[in-house]
Amino acid sequence: MGAITSSMAAKFAFFPPNPPSYAVAVDELSGKLKMMGVTARENVDVLKVCTKRGNSIVAMYIRNPSASLTVLFSHGNATDLGQMYDWFSQLSHDLRLNLLCYDYSGYGHSSGKPSEQNTYADIEAAYKCLVEMYGAKEEDIILYGQSLGSGPTTDLATRLPNLRAVILHSPILSGLRVMYPVKRTYWFDIYKNIDKIPLVSCPVLVIHGTADDVVDCSHGKQLWEHCKQKYEPLWIKGGNHCNLELYPQYIKHLKKFIAAIEKSSHQKTGTVPVPDQLDRPRSSTDFREKPRISMDLRENLRRSIDLKEKHRSSTDHKVKSRAGPDKKDKSRKSIDRYEKACNGAEIPEKARTSIDRFGDMVRSVGLCNIDCFRPSATHA
Repeated sequence: MGAITSSMAAKFAFFPPNPPSYAVAVDELSGKLKMMGVTARENVDVLKVCTKRGNSIVAMYIRNPSASLTVLFSHGNATDLGQMYDWFSQLSHDLRLNLLCYDYSGYGHSSGKPSEQNTYADIEAAYKCLVEMYGAKEEDIILYGQSLGSGPTTDLATRLPNLRAVILHSPILSGLRVMYPVKRTYWFDIYKNIDKIPLVSCPVLVIHGTADDVVDCSHGKQLWEHCKQKYEPLWIKGGNHCNLELYPQYIKHLKKFIAAIEKSSHQKTGTVPVPDQLDRPRSSTDFREKPRISMDLRENLRRSIDLKEKHRSSTDHKVKSRAGPDKKDKSRKSIDRYEKACNGAEIPEKARTSIDRFGDMVRSVGLCNIDCFRPSATHA
């Protein structure tokens, strides 16, 4: 079932630039990787990072000598590191931050194919690189997700309790909600940010344009409303999906946010075992898993039944009423029904209905009829 979801999501959501806007080569003098087709800078490292799903992604680390914090940036759709190179460098300079950015699997010169699960593995690999290679601490890292990048950003943020902050730039509630104003989350949906954002414990800044005709501004507003720690949002009047950084209030508000984050006294909860945190199971909203608490409920129910049985056995057996066996049979039947429900006996029929409905949606919409994820001249 996960493979079906991943395959359909890939057809809908991902449009890597083809051909890539840059090339990667080994510098003959230093032996280090370098990016071809862009202006070389001494403070930029080009890396290849392996993910747990077997892909090798291209990443770029930009040093700023004045930085006390580091941004892990997940870019939007239909772009790659070559197209974002100059803007990333300017952003690092203006905000006085170190910045690590990366290309998703299948983007730029990263290997593999784009998929929701691959992007989760991609950002995890980039985060581990940031911690293990550059010595960044979780409490000094800000996750920045733009448009499509809000998906892996929000997902990772739910599993990093000591994270310094999160920035969501033109974010999506979920993939399906970009196309249809649905009120609930379906199993085949991708990037379920609306379900995950309440699990993010650090301050969150949301930036969205009021005239965004790709991802409506209501997406950003609903996500902000569901945040635990809300920072003053930025709704850029007249701003569209791909031009928010051109407005002067964009960089001004970001500087204000960074200054507030730097001054805030971050609460440290002790040691931070990075591998353990990243290996935690993802929310069951990503897959149609039954919550484990249902097993506990079943055990509790069994215990209560056992106690009742023991209580009955301690009484005079001769005084038992004839209705006793009938009640016992009824209770067993109710337990059987409960166990049947817990084991999801009726789920396959519901799943088939969902697949049929999703198939109808695919046929009616067409594989590329999603403005949110269509390629554009500028980054999405």
